[in-house]
Amino acid sequence: MTDLSRRSFLVSGAVAGLTTSSASAQAAYPSQTIRLVVPYAPGGGSDFTGRLVAQKLQELGGYNLIVDNKPGAAGMLGTEIVARAPADGYTLLYADVAHGINPAVYSKARYDPVKNFVPVTLVAASPQVLVANPSFPVNSLKELLAMPLDQLQKIAVGTPGQGSGPHLTYELLRTKVGFDLVHVPYKGGGPALNDAINGQIPLVMNAMAPVMPHLQSGKLKALAIATAQRHPRLPDVQTYAESAPGVVVYNWYGFLAPAGTPSNVTSKLAADISRVLLLPDVKEKFDAAFLDPMPQGSAEMARFLDGEVRQWKVVAAETGISLD
Repeated sequence: MTDLSRRSFLVSGAVAGLTTSSASAQAAYPSQTIRLVVPYAPGGGSDFTGRLVAQKLQELGGYNLIVDNKPGAAGMLGTEIVARAPADGYTLLYADVAHGINPAVYSKARYDPVKNFVPVTLVAASPQVLVANPSFPVNSLKELLAMPLDQLQKIAVGTPGQGSGPHLTYELLRTKVGFDLVHVPYKGGGPALNDAINGQIPLVMNAMAPVMPHLQSGKLKALAIATAQRHPRLPDVQTYAESAPGVVVYNWYGFLAPAGTPSNVTSKLAADISRVLLLPDVKEKFDAAFLDPMPQGSAEMARFLDGEVRQWKVVAAETGISLD
């Protein structure tokens, strides 16, 4: 064997060894602790669902996850941390509806919600609901829209805050049907719902999860729900789409990884998270929290997320919303 041939043989063998080692390393995922960044403070829906899934992944075996709450800047602080993390599957983002909204209403968002991430899977969703104090003389969105404009413009609707999912749902509804209410942004959904219960404000928009206990107790009534079809929990409540086609909005939760994360990693995560969502105790906990499991893999979530981002960009442009 010539020296050149011998060197080529050695190099080929070394490359083969590296390839084998690389494949083994990928196949061994996860081989170290995974950091799951929740871009909000502990105690909310993102924290609850994210921790539950993380716990169950560990119980399945092979996973060690640490939930890292990084609140700030309407969720953008924690999101940016993950956008700039290594694309190795060991730093993940637990995102929600704000992931698609924030870059549309904040020019200071220093990441692209699509280009800087690869979807792993959706986890759960809670549709937006329009609720009212029981004394409010309207029982559906259809009836509300039939009111004269000068009366509508005097009716207040509360939301959990500027730039929140319920706020943008209201703005989306405005662009679809051209009606105006008096938007009252609160500092959180709880105070808005309490004021509606106490008669301080007639209408509130929020996700199903926080409003359902008040609907069940009769302290509030539902006028419409932002699903494509009527929801089994509220079968007598009309959808937004029945009066305003195209208004379908969920407060969703899902896993994202930094762009460039290997597909074998995201596929394994998606498959194992789907297994978690089928566990009876997880389904029971989600059901008790009025959350609908929504396991969707990377490709399905990518289409969903692209639609979200496009929708909120259009709404921000048409309404002129800027929260900088």
